[in-house]
Amino acid sequence: MKKSTTPTTIVPASIVEDAWQEVGASFERFCLTAGISTLANMMEEDAAQLCGPRYERSDGKDGHRWGKTKGKVGFHGGKIEVERPRVRNRDGGEVPLPSWEAALSEDLLGKWAMNLMLINVSTRKFGRAVRLPGGDVPASKGAGVSKSAVSRRFVALSEDRLAEWMAADLSKLDLLVIQIDGIHIKEDLILLAAVGIDGNGIKYPLGVIEGATENTAVVQSLLDNLIERGVDPTVCRLFIIDGAKALTKAIRKTFGRHTPIQRCQVHKARNITERLPKHLHSSVRRVLRQAWELGDADKAEKLIRNLARRLERESPGVSGSILEGIDEILTVTRLGLPAELRRSLACTNIIENMNGTIRRVCHNVKNWQDASMALRWTSAGMMEAAKGFRRLRAYKQLPILRAALLAHQTENVSKPELEQNAKAA
Repeated sequence: MKKSTTPTTIVPASIVEDAWQEVGASFERFCLTAGISTLANMMEEDAAQLCGPRYERSDGKDGHRWGKTKGKVGFHGGKIEVERPRVRNRDGGEVPLPSWEAALSEDLLGKWAMNLMLINVSTRKFGRAVRLPGGDVPASKGAGVSKSAVSRRFVALSEDRLAEWMAADLSKLDLLVIQIDGIHIKEDLILLAAVGIDGNGIKYPLGVIEGATENTAVVQSLLDNLIERGVDPTVCRLFIIDGAKALTKAIRKTFGRHTPIQRCQVHKARNITERLPKHLHSSVRRVLRQAWELGDADKAEKLIRNLARRLERESPGVSGSILEGIDEILTVTRLGLPAELRRSLACTNIIENMNGTIRRVCHNVKNWQDASMALRWTSAGMMEAAKGFRRLRAYKQLPILRAALLAHQTENVSKPELEQNAKAA
């Protein structure tokens, strides 16, 4: 077995004994005392290596001691003051201590802030969440648990995470399905998000972009970002949308006019029934459900057309709405997918569930200052939702979808169109 080469620091028994005296008052105080004592011991060892033992001649050493100073390191979501030795080189420049630099390098405070804010702890209550009000480690002035300090940490870390995520390489993901939906933040501000499903049924948040409305330009910007990051536009995939015409237009322009697009059946049924009198709701829902469950696309379409014909006299506007986009409503049926896989891919439930997590995460936000703030919070919510993503229920049937997409591409997409898509990418 290969031995670890990581150096270990042995804590003197006296340090542990001194710290253990604090346990009777507070275990938190014990951890703090032991931690500070251990860090102090490590910094003293660093200083000895740079300057030689204290009170001895340091001939041949690169540095010399320059007294002590105080600094702050993270502890329980805030900061504590620690005394540390100072070392300078022969030219008078400050020499950093490796153990002190390591203690400062880990952004624990930012992670505490982001984690608690994602579970709806407000910035005003952050100090109480990380430090007991009557505890032995109080949140003194400068401890970094104030509302403004926590907010600054969240902004900084969420900005870094957003930039890193939106630049991540997607070329290695074997995406078969992409769902796109809009999240309304406030008037004149909407965020368009995308979620992908690979050949193993694993779900991935792919990206998010802001816009005033869910128009073609905004959709095109999101699709361009996905392509720049490695999504191949020449590969046939199934797109699932809520029915917005701008989405359909941009997808077909980017990925080809024969790209299979499935409109959300749940949205479609809701839009239809909301425009009908209540006494018709149950019967219309029953017919639509029967059509969704049919494995024969022609029979399903006939059933829907018969429903539209029956409603022509009583609700002519709804009758036309039923027939609008009928081809895209039955895409998963036309691809010949099994019933269980059709139920999973005939709606935007996956991205809707993610949107629910985003709304929960953003619950404490009362004033959206600008689009960058909305992007930071939304991306953080998408990452939080990804932690709870489960594999697609019908993932074992995804090879059938892969074969159906390949057959669809072979049948409908010509070679010049493939070359055009590749050139556009």
